[in-house]
Order: sequence, then C-alpha cells, then structure tokens
Amino acid sequence: MLKAVLFDMDGVLFDSMKNHAEAWYQTMCEHHGFVCDRTLFYLYEGSTGAQTIDALFCEQRGRHATEYEIETIYREKSTCFTQLGPAEAMSGAYDVLRKVGAMHLTPVLVTGSGQASLIDKLSREYPGVFTSDHIVSAKDCPIGQGKPHPYPYLMGLQKAGGIAPSEAIVVENAPMGVQAGHAAGIFTIGVNTGPLDPQVLTDAGADLVLGSMEELAQRFETVVATHFAL
Repeated sequence: MLKAVLFDMDGVLFDSMKNHAEAWYQTMCEHHGFVCDRTLFYLYEGSTGAQTIDALFCEQRGRHATEYEIETIYREKSTCFTQLGPAEAMSGAYDVLRKVGAMHLTPVLVTGSGQASLIDKLSREYPGVFTSDHIVSAKDCPIGQGKPHPYPYLMGLQKAGGIAPSEAIVVENAPMGVQAGHAAGIFTIGVNTGPLDPQVLTDAGADLVLGSMEELAQRFETVVATHFAL
C-alpha cells in the first residue's frame, strides 16, 4: 500500500537548477580554476555541496578538499546562488502535491541542498504541504552518505513514519538522486526537467522517466493505480 511520496527539491519543486549550475560554474571554474562546464553540475545534482567540492578536488587535484576549503567554497557558491535571484516554483509541481494530499499520502522532502533560502521558500510556495519533521536536508546526511547513497531516502522513509520502501514513491530529476532512490529499494520516477538525455535517468535506475512535472500531474493517479494497491 502506498503511504508516502518523497520529493527532491531542486529541479522538482523549484526551477532552480539553472541557477545552481551557474553558481557552481562561476565558483569552481571562474574563481577556483577547475575545468568544468555548467552541464557537469546537473550530473552532480542531488549530492551535497561538500561532496561536489570534494569530488572535483579528487578528480582534478588528486586529493580531498580540506574542511576549510569546503566551507569557504560552499559559502562563496551559496552567495553567488542568492545573487542570481529567486527560483520559481516548478510548473506542475503544486498539481502533483495536491493529488498527493487528496490521496492522503504523506509528502516528504529529501534534498541535498543546504540553501536556507529555498527551504524557507517551501512554506510560501507550497503552504501547509511540508512540515519540519518531514524534511531531510544536507545537514541530516553524514559526509559521504548524501545522494547517490541511499541514506537520505532511507531517512525519508523513517520520517514518513517508519514505512517500508514498497510503501513509497521517489520523485527525482537528477541521476544521483535516482541512484539513491533505486538503492533504497523505492519505486523511483525520474522527471527530466533539465538538459540531460532522459536515458541518463533510465541508466541511473529510474523505474519510470517522464518529461515534466506537468506530465507527472496528468499521469499520477494512473501511475499509482498501476504500481500500488491503495
């Protein structure tokens, strides 16, 4: 029986990934000399900021980033992200959330973001949907256990009331997030709201790949009826 839907935030509930990619690009490439393009950060999406920074250090400088480097660079990236302006609610997301509510399912937010500006915005864009005890964010995930590790979604199951993986759906747009949901044993929908080839989400383990949150809203009842007994 389906009991909860676990949502990623950036690229699912908010059209924020273009700003995240730009902020990461300006910080890592233009300010710190790493070789990368903006698309790279769509592949890293879902991972915590610390993991993204450390991965680039390991790949391009042959060592782990220090705690000071992680704190300094992430602070710079966060400032840049804020300066790029507010992210709009993702078209179709509220329709999905209304259907979740109408089915008396528990919505849980599972994000690798630590951006207070976006987390605070949830209560304004989606009032009354997410409660504080139904949110998993970067601060809840130990180093090395953010997405694509299953830990964030396993924690999401606990916050949904200690339910089983078979009693939930994950809604993700990022390969690492899809990997995390799949590794947690949860039916995972990949919603391709960015520039990546949809095959990337299939290869990451998505059980179903859709082209937008509007499409998910249109097909939500059918997907639930097909894969779950309510």
